[in-house]
Amino acid sequence: MKSPPNILWICTDQQRFDMLGCYGNPHVKTPNIDRLAAEGVRFEHAFCQSPVCTPSRSSFLTGRYPRTTRCRQNGQSIPADEKLVTKVLADAGYACGLSGKLHISACDYRMYASEPRIDDGYRDFHWSHHPAPDWSGNEYIHWLEEKGVAYATTPREDCPYVMQGMPAEHHQTTWCAQKAIDFIDKEKGSGQPWLFSVNMFDPHHPFDPPEEYLAPYLEKLGEIPLPNYREGELAEKSDWLNIDHRGAYGGLSGFDFESMSERDHRLVRAASWAMCDLIDVQVGCMLDALKQSGQWENTIVIFMSDHGELLGDHGAYLKGPFFYEPSVRVPLILSFPGGNLCPHSCDSLVELVDLTPTLIEAAGLVPELGVQGRSLWPLLRQEENVAWRDDVYCEFYNALPGHKNPPAHATMLRTERYKLAVAHSLGKGELYDLASDPDESFNLWDDPASAAIKLELFERLCHRMAWTVDPLPPRTANW
Repeated sequence: MKSPPNILWICTDQQRFDMLGCYGNPHVKTPNIDRLAAEGVRFEHAFCQSPVCTPSRSSFLTGRYPRTTRCRQNGQSIPADEKLVTKVLADAGYACGLSGKLHISACDYRMYASEPRIDDGYRDFHWSHHPAPDWSGNEYIHWLEEKGVAYATTPREDCPYVMQGMPAEHHQTTWCAQKAIDFIDKEKGSGQPWLFSVNMFDPHHPFDPPEEYLAPYLEKLGEIPLPNYREGELAEKSDWLNIDHRGAYGGLSGFDFESMSERDHRLVRAASWAMCDLIDVQVGCMLDALKQSGQWENTIVIFMSDHGELLGDHGAYLKGPFFYEPSVRVPLILSFPGGNLCPHSCDSLVELVDLTPTLIEAAGLVPELGVQGRSLWPLLRQEENVAWRDDVYCEFYNALPGHKNPPAHATMLRTERYKLAVAHSLGKGELYDLASDPDESFNLWDDPASAAIKLELFERLCHRMAWTVDPLPPRTANW
């Protein structure tokens, strides 16, 4: 019997879909990820279920929606009775490891030495929530100390929004990849299938790439496009976006859009791209390790991100109760050299909750009743006449502390052509025709001619919310 496949699961943090060459970005240098996409399956329309870290990660690690997991906010902890896919695989005989971020529990260095854990299935746990040395349990900082290196970032004199980061050889992205390579080498010949989660913090803010990666962009800064922002569009947008226009995270975290110069906007974007370039180099190192160890053919490689980033689009930075494409559409690439998959790009609407049942099926197991996602294998194999989703669903339930008056409760439904975003606590919303307005610049919420489609999308949104009710506990009797 053929052994279950290994799984190398690479998840970046806050990386929008268009920050890779294979997704059409002509500026970044991502040849390794581009090659992975060319040799595997690239999902063109993959969407997170929350535009914020903790609810998104809790969702795709369980195959359940944020409101189902009860982990809807940063600062909440996933309940101990939730079962991660890594726990399912560990129970089935997999050796599971992690480097970098997990972020499915309340994270506060003043309360904990490291992130509190449930029974998550990870045997090897090399934890570093973010690079800064404010956690005593940050293993990346211990690695630097062993090398006699102090962690330091330096503000740039020419732009207060970009930092000069650690050099590549001492960067947290490099450390995350090296831990994965060590694990890959250790498991060679063990006879045990394995899963390793590589969860680097980049390209999450602060925007602090190694100087050697940013330098090439500085030479052509004028070629970098400005944010997608139409003067006057805020009048048609949510109250929360208007607040974040004056400062991210409800005005708490800088990035006042109007005070930033065109050079500032371009430099921030360049810095985020430079961080992606370093990620690509380290992805190449991990893929080389798989090949050199003889494990390439029997390893599923996933590259993805937990959610996106506005980068100034629509007049705001970072993330929040926003469902624009840069916020909720993410890269998703799956490669399995020994899996007889024909390389292709897939246009179907998929959700990150689909990853858990996909990996469970790959291991030859059957998902438990509580899993709400759908296995992607019919799409990966290009099976004929596969009926897939007509829409995708995303939610934001007071997920960040900065939006308080009132707390932000919002949901989104997106079809192939339309997107509806509802601000439940404000009685307002946004409606976009993505065919005629792919930049989501013109809100049709109050357009009389769009009333019928708005009503239809509202109904579909209600259906999606109804079907995200937890199927657990199971019915065990007829009455």
